[in-house]
Amino acid sequence: MQPQLPIDVNPETGVWTTDALPMLYVPRHFFTNNHTAVEEALGRDAYAEILYKAGYKSAYHWCAKEAEKHGIEGMAVFEHYLKRLSQRGWGLFTIVEADPASARARIELHNSSFVLAQPDKHGTDEKLCYMFAGWFAGAMDWVNDTTPDGKKAPRAQSREVRCAAEGHAHCVFEVSPLTH
Repeated sequence: MQPQLPIDVNPETGVWTTDALPMLYVPRHFFTNNHTAVEEALGRDAYAEILYKAGYKSAYHWCAKEAEKHGIEGMAVFEHYLKRLSQRGWGLFTIVEADPASARARIELHNSSFVLAQPDKHGTDEKLCYMFAGWFAGAMDWVNDTTPDGKKAPRAQSREVRCAAEGHAHCVFEVSPLTH
């Protein structure tokens, strides 16, 4: 995968954009230090819930904007989303299996930015990459909300089921139908 992204910098405002979306470019340690500070202050469960909702909403919005910009639809948008996440340094994401009609997918993440930035947590029971879970549910729901067959699909939920920090070769996320 070539990590080349179209980055445009407005010479008058300094705003960076990729695919017409404003972007921020910060060092991984800066982001991770802020992430872990908020996690410590709020507690992991409360913070994870906040991140899930915000990530879901952001992924849904991103998919809509990218579909329009690139003229793509359905799972091609989900695949494009993971490609862009991979190109932006979050890690290398791969869809291992997906069945949008049943709101199911399995996603592998190699070289997670959260795992790489927190070597002191390797070998623990902690799943460090939970921030991504809402992103995959939001992208799956966008796919289903915008395709004729998908409108009958259940709403999606997602969770990290395996983390490289626990000693696995890579992280794994599962998307499944939302249960109440």
